[in-house]
Amino acid sequence: MRLIVADCTVNYRGRLDAHLPRAHRLIMIKADGCVAIHSDGGAYKPMNWMTSPNILVEEDDSLRVTNNDDELLEISIHCRISDTNYDFGDEPSLQKDGVEAHLQELLAINPQEIQEGLVLVKKEYYTDIGPVDLLCQDPTGEYVAVEIKRRGEIDGVEQLTRYLEFIGKDPDHSPVRGIFVAQIIKPQAKVLAESRGIAAIEVDYDHLRGLRRPQLSLF
Repeated sequence: MRLIVADCTVNYRGRLDAHLPRAHRLIMIKADGCVAIHSDGGAYKPMNWMTSPNILVEEDDSLRVTNNDDELLEISIHCRISDTNYDFGDEPSLQKDGVEAHLQELLAINPQEIQEGLVLVKKEYYTDIGPVDLLCQDPTGEYVAVEIKRRGEIDGVEQLTRYLEFIGKDPDHSPVRGIFVAQIIKPQAKVLAESRGIAAIEVDYDHLRGLRRPQLSLF
């Protein structure tokens, strides 16, 4: 997370135009790309914000955030008081529940259910920031990092993005691409994954367990 304390002016153009006059404010830029602007009051609610996925363009005296809905959040910085980055690491809530752990086991046995031709190289491949669920190879020999969730959300895509960055630094496993796998993947997560060249694939848990859904009948 990046925290900027600055004397700034803020303009928003989108659903409703808004203007914040010059004042000291906290600009919060999260790892998932979300940008929020806070004053020294008002409890938890930011004065303005832009959720991800978006595009952030930074210059010496401004930040411009845009998205696919033609919204624009423009922050003019008159004086930068502090600018600090913090690495929070992985969110504990991203730890796997029982279903996710079982999905990982099933897909490790049958990686071709994720994508045709995938072969498992290692389960729980460790990086400096934690283990990616599966490291595979495709028929061309390219490495594929797979992160598995029960419900696919933006946090999971961010998690896989960080794993890919670290694995890609190892010449023995580069190039590497990513696949984000879940039973259900939220639309925002699919958009973010696509923007980063990560495939988003939904799988059927019952199918993987070899179960058939019961046919309902009145008689």
